[in-house]
Amino acid sequence: MTPQPAAWTIAAIMLLFSGCNDRGTAPPPQPQETGVKPGVGRARVIQPPPVVQTRLRTEPVTLHAVPEIVTAPGEVSLDLRQVAKVTSRIAGQAEHIHAQLGDHVKKGQPLVAIGGLQLDQLIEEYLVWKAQADVADNSFRRTQKLRVDDIVPERKLIEDKGRFLESQARYQHIREKLLNMGLSIAELAALERGHQDETHRYTLTAPIAGTIVAQNVVRGQGVAPGAELFEVVDTSRVWVFANLPIEQARKFKEGQPGSITPKGGEPITAPLTYLAPVADETTRTIRIRFEVANTQGALKPGEYVDVSLPLVGAPTLAVPITAITTVENQRGVFVRREQGFAFVPIDSGREGGGWIEIQKGLSDQDTVVTEGVFDLKNVLLKEHIGSGE
Repeated sequence: MTPQPAAWTIAAIMLLFSGCNDRGTAPPPQPQETGVKPGVGRARVIQPPPVVQTRLRTEPVTLHAVPEIVTAPGEVSLDLRQVAKVTSRIAGQAEHIHAQLGDHVKKGQPLVAIGGLQLDQLIEEYLVWKAQADVADNSFRRTQKLRVDDIVPERKLIEDKGRFLESQARYQHIREKLLNMGLSIAELAALERGHQDETHRYTLTAPIAGTIVAQNVVRGQGVAPGAELFEVVDTSRVWVFANLPIEQARKFKEGQPGSITPKGGEPITAPLTYLAPVADETTRTIRIRFEVANTQGALKPGEYVDVSLPLVGAPTLAVPITAITTVENQRGVFVRREQGFAFVPIDSGREGGGWIEIQKGLSDQDTVVTEGVFDLKNVLLKEHIGSGE
């Protein structure tokens, strides 16, 4: 009996599907998760040539306190204790300029000599009170001797003593004025001996050692009391100011070391010496200050710098920052294995002080390469290219 065409068609379709599903082998196993993205790494252990091995240095993964580095922009300012403004105490005329803008001066070095009627009057008054003090002294001494023999009354002794103390006080007061104006003890002694110069000068000297950064007087210029004639600054020590958010500023205390880095310069370590007790009303930040030794003049008042402060936390799993490299956009380290070295990806945390926190990928049983990482990376890339992966 001849089969019907419909039956043949159904049988052929069933045979076709049966042949497609039966491949005769099990599905290929899926690759196990290795923690490394497919590509150059593939957790492959590489054996570097001897010339590379001699350049390798390794260190065990260990617990280390990795500091959190807080950074902020800063500005260099003058240490106000190292600034002196030179003013005249009397009216007069600048007769001689001893130092100019930009000069480096020592403490006590003459800056300008001022002559004037007021100085002449003070010298005259000084000589008068010197003479009166001498007379009162002699009178008081004579009265003391007479009182011992009961020749003069007690009242006379008290009166002479009062005149002596008054004249001596006035004499000493004017003497101090003249010394502060720049007249020397030798010059005052010469005045007392009668060797007087018709013209006397009031000499202003440098209150501190430093550099003249402002000069507001020239020869022949009239000078008024209180007028600022010079400004002298010493930049061997400067202040550096910065502002921190309140929550960050609370983490620090005075005395902690920080780092000041000028643009294009080397970092300078300096102590934190001031934390403002109140926050800025506009920015809600705390103003902080560092006192920086600046004997080489690396920091210029008015320039901007970078400020950083380390905040050390609890020890955590960490490796030197030199161990870190990147392979196919993935951060990792080279770990020592029995047969060689393998690239292992890691999840990292904070960095600071030359160390980096390891959050995932390593244990304290591992040993990582800290020097020669670049050489190992080249070996890995060459093997990858050679294998055609």
